[in-house]
Amino acid sequence: MENMKYRYIYEYGFHRGTSAAETAQRVNHVYGAGVAKENTVLTANIGTLLDLYGVEKGLDHFRSSQELTFDEYKYYLQHEVFSSLPKTVTLPIIREYEKKISEVCWLVCRKSLLARDKAVFGDESVFKLFRIFCLLADLVQDADDTNRYVVVLQPSEAGIVAEQLVHCLGLRWDAADWEALGSSIGHFKWAAFLAVLEAKYCCDQQTHPEALVEAVDEIYDVFIEDIIKKGYLFKRGYLLPTMREYWCVLQPCALTYYKSSSQKDQCGRIAIDEYCSVEASVGEGKIQRFQLITPDRTFEFGTQDHKSRLQWISALRQAAAVSGGAEGYQRRARAGRRGAGARREREVRETKARLQHEVRARLAAEAQAQELAELAQQDNRKLEELKTTQVELERLLQEETQAKRDEEIVRALQARVLAEEWERREELERLQEEQNRMLEEERMKRKQFEILQAEKEAQYKEAEKRLRELEEEKRRLDAELHAAQEKISRTELTAHALHVQLRQDMNPILRNGERARRAISFVPTTKSSSDTLIDIRAIKHLKVLDDDEKL
Repeated sequence: MENMKYRYIYEYGFHRGTSAAETAQRVNHVYGAGVAKENTVLTANIGTLLDLYGVEKGLDHFRSSQELTFDEYKYYLQHEVFSSLPKTVTLPIIREYEKKISEVCWLVCRKSLLARDKAVFGDESVFKLFRIFCLLADLVQDADDTNRYVVVLQPSEAGIVAEQLVHCLGLRWDAADWEALGSSIGHFKWAAFLAVLEAKYCCDQQTHPEALVEAVDEIYDVFIEDIIKKGYLFKRGYLLPTMREYWCVLQPCALTYYKSSSQKDQCGRIAIDEYCSVEASVGEGKIQRFQLITPDRTFEFGTQDHKSRLQWISALRQAAAVSGGAEGYQRRARAGRRGAGARREREVRETKARLQHEVRARLAAEAQAQELAELAQQDNRKLEELKTTQVELERLLQEETQAKRDEEIVRALQARVLAEEWERREELERLQEEQNRMLEEERMKRKQFEILQAEKEAQYKEAEKRLRELEEEKRRLDAELHAAQEKISRTELTAHALHVQLRQDMNPILRNGERARRAISFVPTTKSSSDTLIDIRAIKHLKVLDDDEKL
């Protein structure tokens, strides 16, 4: 039931966001970021259909932003709008809700969906085709933007609709051509689907507009109204037991019969459920009879031929089988095809995986076989080598046997020669011992000589070392002597200069020997300062002379 609630909101209210011809007032998201005013209008109309008033007012307080995502709007509808519906709803009521909601959503988004260059179908036919498209299509998230939703139709489902349309127009269906077209287009969006139907199958000028309308109505009855079969049937009256012809329309939940194929004057409606059964009956005349047995009563019908009776019996049994549940026949068929497609895809993936595994196993087996072949070749080469080695060994064995015989002969000769050689050897050993003794004595003498020579070399090295030290000492003493001589020369020159100066200074001043002795004894007198300075200089000069004498 939850899927039935949101189906048309998915298919109509949100599909218009995927059109490339959106106006500036609409954002490029899939109505998930729709304008608040448009959300309000759509919500108000849906609430009116469900006898709910004022449900659109909650949108202003539902989110703080001015835009709603698809999931947010879906959540609002679930908890504020569709929550008023009962949990169990019959299929006719569901179809009535679907029809009303689809009309409301079509009014909101029809402008963008009808926009195209060359129109072939009328607006009403486009509306019916779009309902068929949305019934069979899938609502998926956009690969580029997860906040966007797109409605796409599988090529196989689009082919079913196109084939029905072609047959209704009386044309020949080319399955191979459609497969090539579907593989080139891939998933069909609404604009591509409508363009293909109009340009490829309905562009013939000989096709009348009335024929197009009837063809679209025919496939609309099949997919949307869930009409399993329709046609003329003879029905036996309840009061008068006569067979009267009616136009009968079979749906999963009921068999409705009219006076004519225009379906304007309804004569009756027979409810069909899973407890109904159909059986063929025997009758008189050309009418082929069968009975529809319901829990309330039994209805008798008839056809013109046996083939038509079998078709109607099969259709009635099928309607009884699918009458239970809240989903229609075409929705169940679409779900079954989805499941079959998923199973096929899964089987294809499993087959590919199995084939890849088999390919890997075959490659591994081939590699193993090649490896075994190489091993076999190696074994064959080794076997050939072993055979060659065996032949060589046999040849060597024969040669060895002959060599042993020759060796025995030689040994006999050698035994005789050996005796002679033994005597010679003893003599040689004696001579060798004597030679070894002499060599040992010579070796001992040589060793003593080497020891003595080593001692002499050590003494020689020590003497050389001592000589170098003495030479160094001599050079050092020569240098000191030279320095002392230079110093003595300088001292003598200085002393001579001082003596000369001292005599010059002392001769005019000295008067008697007493004064000189006092200068030498450093006893202060009443002399003048100039006399004292001369005495100090003389004393310093005498000290210098004493130091030079010591050196």
